[in-house]
Amino acid sequence: MTGAERPLVIVTRKLPEVVETRLRELFDARLNLDDTPLSREQLVEAVKTADVLVPTVTDRIDRSVLSQAGPQLKLIAQFGTGVDNIDLETARNRSIIVTNTPGVLTEDTADMTMALILAVPRRLAEGASLLKSGDSQWHGWSPTWMLGHRIYGKRLGIVGMGRIGQAVARRARAFGLQVHYHNRRRVSPEVEKALEATYWDSLDQMLARMDIISINCPHTPATYHLLSARRLALMKPSAYIVNTARGEVIDENALARMIENDELGGAGLDVFEHEPAVNPKLLKSDKVVVLPHMGSATLEGRIDMGEKVIINIKTFLDGHAPPDRVHPAMF
Repeated sequence: MTGAERPLVIVTRKLPEVVETRLRELFDARLNLDDTPLSREQLVEAVKTADVLVPTVTDRIDRSVLSQAGPQLKLIAQFGTGVDNIDLETARNRSIIVTNTPGVLTEDTADMTMALILAVPRRLAEGASLLKSGDSQWHGWSPTWMLGHRIYGKRLGIVGMGRIGQAVARRARAFGLQVHYHNRRRVSPEVEKALEATYWDSLDQMLARMDIISINCPHTPATYHLLSARRLALMKPSAYIVNTARGEVIDENALARMIENDELGGAGLDVFEHEPAVNPKLLKSDKVVVLPHMGSATLEGRIDMGEKVIINIKTFLDGHAPPDRVHPAMF
């Protein structure tokens, strides 16, 4: 790339129009207008030619892809917060900077988490589905029909007390839930006091005592199957589990078996271990609310993400350290 040329920026998925327009204004941006996910071969071709790659969390940028990157590729500007789809170590060894878009999706994801915390115990999806299907079982209000469970006064255990975990805790307090949490590091006393949150050093002990568990930690090698079959079995049979983080954090097969055997009260899942595939046992259960990974899906959030991507690219091309650089030790 010469000084007179605009950098080639390859975008792997369709982004909001306002973001794509700005990318075209600033760079030689190659867009994915039909939003078809790129194959591995197409990703390899992209890293061979791009000056900047803009992937999303669904693009697997692993060692086999990065090892074929051309010398001109110096920045991967991820459109997303999580970076578990990128081999950070290989990127570092090849002097490729990786950035992400932290912070902008906190409130949107926390909203969806709270929605699932409400929906599962109160059987909202089940009730809506019943009416839309024209089920003849419903003949009007009844004192014993579609009974769920109140959440007021229940204990919520948050796994991962970062930005999103804390935003969930704020919402949970407003609904009268008692907030507990497990985190890699204990938050400050000021944050604990503001959230009225109880810290558990032992995840096992917390799981055994909670009425609702919310997964809000990133997917890393250390958190893969953090909620293993053994740990899921520690939960009370009446407890609910909600996951808006990453599907790989939960052993999905074990969770499906427990749901099928009535060993858990229910689950609210926006993410899955083998997306887009979902365990059929979860799909057919009335005790499970499933969503198609839409926890952060607001137009405002997507535009904010795009703006962060553009700032990271511009800052890097101007010769400065991008504000959202990811270091392998962070994940």
